[in-house]
Amino acid sequence: MCGIIGAIAQRNVVPILLQGLQRLEYRGYDSAGLVVVENNELQRIRSTGRVAELTTRSAATSGHIGIAHTRWATHGVPSERNAHPHLSSNLIAVVHNGIIENYEELRTRLTAQGSVFTSDTDSEVIAHLINSYYARGNSLLVATQAALAELVGAYAIGVVAADNPSQLICARKGSPLLLGVGIDEHFIASDVSALLPVTKNVVYLEEGDVAEVSLHGYRIFDAKGQAVERPVHVSKLSNASMELGEYRHYMQKEIHEQPQALADTLEGVCNSQSLIPGIFGAEAAAAFEQVESILILACGTSHHAGLVARYWLEEIAGIPCTVEIASEYRYRVSVPNPKSLVVTISQSGETADTLAALNHAKALGHPHTLSICNVPESALVRLSKLHFLTRAGPEIGVASTKAFTTQLAALFLLTLVLAKQRGRLSAEKEQRHLHALRHLPSAVQLVLKLEPDIAQMAERFTDKRHALFLGRGLHYPIALEGALKLKEISYIHAEAYPAGELKHGPLALVDKDMPVIAVATNDALLEKLKSNLQEVRARGGELYVFADAGTRFHSSEGVHLMQMPEHAGYLSPILHTIALQLLAYYVALQKGTDVDKPRNLAKSVTVE
Repeated sequence: MCGIIGAIAQRNVVPILLQGLQRLEYRGYDSAGLVVVENNELQRIRSTGRVAELTTRSAATSGHIGIAHTRWATHGVPSERNAHPHLSSNLIAVVHNGIIENYEELRTRLTAQGSVFTSDTDSEVIAHLINSYYARGNSLLVATQAALAELVGAYAIGVVAADNPSQLICARKGSPLLLGVGIDEHFIASDVSALLPVTKNVVYLEEGDVAEVSLHGYRIFDAKGQAVERPVHVSKLSNASMELGEYRHYMQKEIHEQPQALADTLEGVCNSQSLIPGIFGAEAAAAFEQVESILILACGTSHHAGLVARYWLEEIAGIPCTVEIASEYRYRVSVPNPKSLVVTISQSGETADTLAALNHAKALGHPHTLSICNVPESALVRLSKLHFLTRAGPEIGVASTKAFTTQLAALFLLTLVLAKQRGRLSAEKEQRHLHALRHLPSAVQLVLKLEPDIAQMAERFTDKRHALFLGRGLHYPIALEGALKLKEISYIHAEAYPAGELKHGPLALVDKDMPVIAVATNDALLEKLKSNLQEVRARGGELYVFADAGTRFHSSEGVHLMQMPEHAGYLSPILHTIALQLLAYYVALQKGTDVDKPRNLAKSVTVE
């Protein structure tokens, strides 16, 4: 959520800022704006429309230094007056990601001192607070450092001053920010994708860092104000990976990228003949020897991945597993177990609630931490002793697809490694599982061939407003994920239940206008699921059944069958997930929604 880009160069930076904002649109936003310094004046342009509208408004604007922002509303409604950048006395301009928790106290004090506020945001206090120190004769760097010392909360900021066109200040705490390194030009951004057109050389700021950026270089200071060096990374992302190509939406593109994403994620493992703990880090073997249970912390889709993993870990590895929603975990009194492995899952590695939950777990005395993440330089990876990097590549669509399935693949690997270390995985079973993993990309490709049939099924949802998803056992979390996808992008109210719970309440909702989507897998619970579905038909409900091969389901009046190409055993959740992703996508097309940018949602949730 929210996006930042800034630049200082010998050329006009407005096109750089606008192009960067366009690349950050996937994060979710409701307004956009930029400011440049020209002739010792701040030129600010803001819009509540898309970045394209801001581009039109900025046609006559130019400058060699500037900052820009896409805002996702937290404090104050979406409006031009609440859009960033925020100014103080037309002298200081600030863009901000995050939430300032003590903004009301600061606002009261600054107002009493003569500051005039023009927005409802928490972010505006940063501009006035920096200005209050800058007006005392401090440099822009010192004024910013002094202001940051008073802030409580999370922030990534970019700061410029009208009378200082040679310097850009930035800082981060609890929200990601990085520097882009060029030749006689430098940049800041909240996401490396915004900088790919201008540089691949990036410096990831650490927690509490403040940076002074100029044309010819930069200086970084840590939270204690000491000058520090941070390594320069060469991003492996390419411009091509960010382009839409032949697809109608990024979500469709990313659904189709899943065979390759899974192959890339599993490459190092599937090319070997055995599983070793070292795939999770050099210290993994020793840590896993001490582990007696698993605690998984995650949010949203990643939480659903954790719920699937609980079935795997307890059945295959024989290890107790608890899965907690990260945003709830740190606000309840829990009983820590130092012999638990704390597993955090996040696509971005910057999810605020998941980071806070990890820090809370460590503060409670959990020494064993493992992150599963798609971004190697993210805060989550840096805070964890062990990690496994999924190789999903950039995921632009807000509704997660390939990040989720690669998380599942990583969690299945963790299950197998722990099972082997605990003496519960014979050599024969290990080879069978490795064969299934090698075959997984091909199995996914077969599911993708169902796309025309699923698109046709989706036409029946055009006038629907509600839906129920049902699953049993290992596939109940997949029903949860299917319901989440449908509600995220089609705005159909969708809920998921274990099929056995139908008669304990949800059956009251079933009628001809309530589609019921069932995940029917060829496993030990199949016959019980069939009985549950008969309860739906007996009450006039319309069934949409995604059935494995061999389940002996048949289409009939009120029963619409989608025959899956094969049964993948323990990996079946991945195949059924992809079918439900396609269903959600095509229902959203029928509804005419903005598939890649669903209302009110953000891709990377970097505030609590």
